[in-house]
Amino acid sequence: MKKDPRRINVVVRLFRFLQRENLHRLLLIIMVLMVLSTVGLVYFEKNITWGNALWWSIVTLTTVGYGDITPISIPGRLIGIIIMVFGIGILGMFTATIASFLVERKLKEDRGMNTVDLKGHLILCQWNHRAQEILSELRADRRTAMLPIVLIAKLPAKPVDDDRLFYIQGEVNEENLGKANLEAADTVIILGDDNLEANARDAQVVLATLTVESLKPEVYSIVELVDERNVPHCERAHANEIIVGAEFSSRLISRAALDHGISKVLSELLSSRYGNELFRISTPNDFMGKQFIDVFTEMKRHHNSTVLAVYKKDSEEMISNPSGEYTLQPGDQLVVIAKERPKLK
Repeated sequence: MKKDPRRINVVVRLFRFLQRENLHRLLLIIMVLMVLSTVGLVYFEKNITWGNALWWSIVTLTTVGYGDITPISIPGRLIGIIIMVFGIGILGMFTATIASFLVERKLKEDRGMNTVDLKGHLILCQWNHRAQEILSELRADRRTAMLPIVLIAKLPAKPVDDDRLFYIQGEVNEENLGKANLEAADTVIILGDDNLEANARDAQVVLATLTVESLKPEVYSIVELVDERNVPHCERAHANEIIVGAEFSSRLISRAALDHGISKVLSELLSSRYGNELFRISTPNDFMGKQFIDVFTEMKRHHNSTVLAVYKKDSEEMISNPSGEYTLQPGDQLVVIAKERPKLK
């Protein structure tokens, strides 16, 4: 019968923890006291079993004192006094050590000094008002409400109270990405540092993108830039999506000036907290080989969803508003507007 390596690993980690915190010595002293008191009680007291003696030792050592077993002989009572006196001090030291370890661990976690062990998580680089909005939107969506997120930023402590947000303090470099367990992450969002000038800010983003992509090329990276001229640098770094904030805002403002109210529609679609949302869904096999106009009609009629685009997963090409004669191919996905994610068979 093979031994489970996970159980062995847990035992090894527990033993190392006891050694590191010097708890193994306290546990040894407690065990010695329990054995000696048990043996002494059986020896000096008449008509007491080993099981009752052990029970009395545990109850007395922990200062609970049920009183169901009481030593009668003078040696037995002396043993009881010794166990009570030493029990208070030893258990006090034991509980104090555990408490100090938990407090220290919590402080390290809040100050970003720990290493996380997560899988399928998202890594968020830099913290600003946009990062806070991103976190709020992710938590408002049912798909990512409980998603573990690791924040890497230069802050004195974790910025928000979120049990599923883990904080790593420092720059976005190889060491801190290792602490954030980049190897097991699915997505990385790289934001700019608002304390820097535009060029320096984008340069830092490009460097962080190069670091992320060199360590794990298959991770999906979303990058924020200030200057559109730096887009080619991020493309050469193999960023999956590049968002130029100023460019996006200016285009939205100009579109709102031409067609009033457009910004409200886009704001609703981009938010998970109210109204309709944008979803990218896998295309059922029944849709394969059908024309786009037929799929569009069926999605609206049966799912109250509007198809905006077709995403070709193999080539990562997005076809907005395809022609009615476009035929869906294997691997195509639909980008739709709906109040809830359509459930397709």
